[in-house]
Amino acid sequence: MKFVGRIAAIICLINTVVGTVMSWLAVGIVIVCFTVVVQRYAFAVSHVWLQDLYIWLNGAMFTAVAGFALLRDNHVRVDIFYRPASAQKKALIDLLGVVIFLFPAMWVVWAYAWPFVLRSWSYGEGSANVGGMPGLYVLKTFILVFAALVALQGLAMLLRSILVLAGRDELVPDRIRYGRKEDPTHPTEAV
Repeated sequence: MKFVGRIAAIICLINTVVGTVMSWLAVGIVIVCFTVVVQRYAFAVSHVWLQDLYIWLNGAMFTAVAGFALLRDNHVRVDIFYRPASAQKKALIDLLGVVIFLFPAMWVVWAYAWPFVLRSWSYGEGSANVGGMPGLYVLKTFILVFAALVALQGLAMLLRSILVLAGRDELVPDRIRYGRKEDPTHPTEAV
């Protein structure tokens, strides 16, 4: 069972690192967007590639941080029954939710995105706008990154649920523990 806890901790670490690094793209998005506005309205200059850039950065950031958001429990949840539930019931709900909904959904995203991304890479797809950014295939790859990171975090949730249901709460990594104490890096209410 210690191995299960370690795997969950490694997955959480991966999503924490990726999420933290990619969330800094928000600063880049604001800077690029501000630059576009100033150039357009103050200097009557416009660069299509710069307009593409902040849209692409936005897409890359939001797809890459989805697993991190799931780790932090920042996704929308209808918690009429979940919030007051015991740790055991939460574990069972998460286990069923991951197996019935999350894994199949991520498989569908991966299965439909794979040929789409391969085709884009095969001809080095760039922006549809004249003068736009090259390398749209890199951005499209983030669809696969999204599916992989969310599925990985779903696996960590599944492993956490198994540990809790087996009565081995002490092996659950702190970042994904049910009823964890308030963590300054986790602004939402304790689960």
